[in-house]
Amino acid sequence: MSYGTADSLPSVTLDDVRGAQKMLTGVARTTALEGSRYLSRLVGEPVHLKCENLQRTGSFKLRGAYVRIAGLLPEERAAGVVAASAGNHAQGVALASSLLGVRSTVFMPTGAPLPKVAATRHYGAEVRLHGQVVDETLAAAQEYAERTGAVFIHPFDHPDIIAGQGTVGLEILDQCPEVRTIVVGIGGGGLAAGVAVAVKALRPDVRIIGVQAEGAAAYPPSLASGRPVSIERPATMADGIKVGRPGDVPFRLVEELVDEVRTVSENHLSSALLLCLERAKLVVEPAGASPVAALLADPEAFEGPVVALLSGGNVDPLLMQRILRHGMAAGGRYLAVTLRLTDRPGALATLLGVLSVADANVLDVSHVRTDPRLGLTEVEVELQLETKGPEHCAEVNRALREAGYTVID
Repeated sequence: MSYGTADSLPSVTLDDVRGAQKMLTGVARTTALEGSRYLSRLVGEPVHLKCENLQRTGSFKLRGAYVRIAGLLPEERAAGVVAASAGNHAQGVALASSLLGVRSTVFMPTGAPLPKVAATRHYGAEVRLHGQVVDETLAAAQEYAERTGAVFIHPFDHPDIIAGQGTVGLEILDQCPEVRTIVVGIGGGGLAAGVAVAVKALRPDVRIIGVQAEGAAAYPPSLASGRPVSIERPATMADGIKVGRPGDVPFRLVEELVDEVRTVSENHLSSALLLCLERAKLVVEPAGASPVAALLADPEAFEGPVVALLSGGNVDPLLMQRILRHGMAAGGRYLAVTLRLTDRPGALATLLGVLSVADANVLDVSHVRTDPRLGLTEVEVELQLETKGPEHCAEVNRALREAGYTVID
């Protein structure tokens, strides 16, 4: 979507957000605000989690989609709507359309996770699989809109979408009136822009901090240039914020109202997802966990009380498995060790006994006997161990060395 020059971009106001809130009454849930003792101890200030992962369809996207579609003219509704998405926006558009009695077509990449495709169909949309990446899917959806007259529902670059997402900000102020910092993930910018519009109008003293994945961080160079710029091949596990270019409308609002944009590593994203699951008992997707990742990366940088906005919880089970393993590795919960033994009966059993006493769980063992670096009677053993954290890893390594084993770094 293009609106011409920066001066011609439509504005989004507090009145727009309040109007959206009235429109969403009985449609979107007022999601819970949960305190986190673990994060509060880490940050040294009260930390609360705004649980949009528990919103209908599993993310905040229903808010903006409903407001956008509800605002269509009768003839536009009659033509139907079309959207392109790998998941959250697809489900939001599908449910909003069904609630409003509007026909919806959603284009999704051919590799979209099956649970997300099934959920989008369940909410009432006709799903068409097209393209390997979202850009190809987006082009197909726009071509369909031009050919059929269906209204294209952009995931973030429209004032109605931004106003709908901004209702999360109003809820945060109502639930935590003493809040000093709100941390929110940024992809295209619709959520951050909407929250900033609502919060800054009522509480200009509250800091709004946006978070992007390091491999998909289009906002820092865009803010430095004073205009949206594209990055090539964004790459991150956080597909909900994997956007190569900020939207024109949200960019101007983020530029004006968001105090800071930070980036986080993949390690911090996976660790944050694991923390939400273990400590808060919340299933959160990587994009939704990005505010928690920012807290983990630099806990002393946030003035409290802090609200971390968990934007969504739609994560494919297979991806969840990989991310949890990644998060456990990043958190020191796995240990890979290589050591040398004398190649004789019982040597491996003796080694495993040492590991048992050290309370390390063996996940995998492999032997190497043919390396020319090995002596005639030596064998190299590679072990994958499950541990209890970095301190336990150090204890296991120390126990192996004290038992006389040569641990190869």
